[in-house]
Amino acid sequence: MGSKVLRIGVIGIGFIGKQHIEAIRRIPGTEVVAVSDSNEEMVKSVSEQLHIPSYYSDYKELLKNETIDIVHNCTPSALHFEINKAIMKSGKHVYCEKPLTLNTNESEELVRLAKEKGVAAGANFNYRHNAMVQEMHERVKNNSIGEVLVVHGQYLQDWLLYETDYDWRLDPKMGGESRAVSDIGSHCFDTMQYILNKKIISVYANLITVYPVRKRTEKTGGTYSGQYGKVLEEIPIHSEDAAFIMVKFENGIQGLFNLSQVGAGKKNGLSVTISGSTASLEWDQERPDKLWVGHRDSGNEEIYAASGFLTGTAKRYALLPNGHPLGWADALKCAIQSFYESILSGTCQEEKQNYATFAEGHYIMKLIEACLLSNKQKRWIDIP
Repeated sequence: MGSKVLRIGVIGIGFIGKQHIEAIRRIPGTEVVAVSDSNEEMVKSVSEQLHIPSYYSDYKELLKNETIDIVHNCTPSALHFEINKAIMKSGKHVYCEKPLTLNTNESEELVRLAKEKGVAAGANFNYRHNAMVQEMHERVKNNSIGEVLVVHGQYLQDWLLYETDYDWRLDPKMGGESRAVSDIGSHCFDTMQYILNKKIISVYANLITVYPVRKRTEKTGGTYSGQYGKVLEEIPIHSEDAAFIMVKFENGIQGLFNLSQVGAGKKNGLSVTISGSTASLEWDQERPDKLWVGHRDSGNEEIYAASGFLTGTAKRYALLPNGHPLGWADALKCAIQSFYESILSGTCQEEKQNYATFAEGHYIMKLIEACLLSNKQKRWIDIP
């Protein structure tokens, strides 16, 4: 990427923080020099196991480390706002997990602060960096499927199927007023907007809470382990387990998103379908290195993620030879690398980036809030 070595700090080292560290280490010219987590025992252990020079139980101490160029914020949603502010005020570039904040007041302030401080500010919507999503973007841009008629997206999971399933995302103080829309719908929004290169300008949402009360138990495993102990308390739930969202894009295209965290057997089932006037495209995140191309008057096709089969800029995302599957971790690596490249090239202040900027993360927050309002008022809500 260049001669300069980028020195990275990571705040929050749960599941997603560890994935960021692994992805960063695949990028030439980078070094993870510090980690921080409020769990001092865990952060010390991770620092030692992964041979990271410095660790802190207080992220503010990490930000005092003047050798750090970029900080990844991998903490729970409720902490994003304050930590992102502190990172930018320290003069460091910031790459934050989604959703950007808990509300649009917070996300708007972060966009303003990023401009004021002149730092790069990216939000981790990594699915747009899958090779096949890039290929869909190229094919739509080149009109290879004709005029886009309608679009469909779905994101189905099952980790909250049982009433005894519970973690911090269900606490509105930590996860926010929305859950399924914020947690997984945000990826649908970003991925589809990226493919079409058009913004969603209006939504009509129906949100569903399957379990008005959940039972928090003594966990004997992690969030996704499905292992439970005795019931500790019953907790009222106010966020949605599932959602159906109709959308309108700025060029008149309409579509439908289906979201669920209570779909048995669906682990991380994000899929998007673009129906054009001459062909259709469909991508399934659980089969990430394949793109289905549908035809009416001839046999359908399945394209593989190899550079010889891809077009335009999508070729650079085909990291491996044909027959070597690309997946989630590769998209994360490409997302982070795109962010770093904008810093090294000095283009990070340009409005249009290939990665999701804080401005785009703010727009996703507008969509989430519009869905909440639409569900309450049972009508279409335009995005301001």
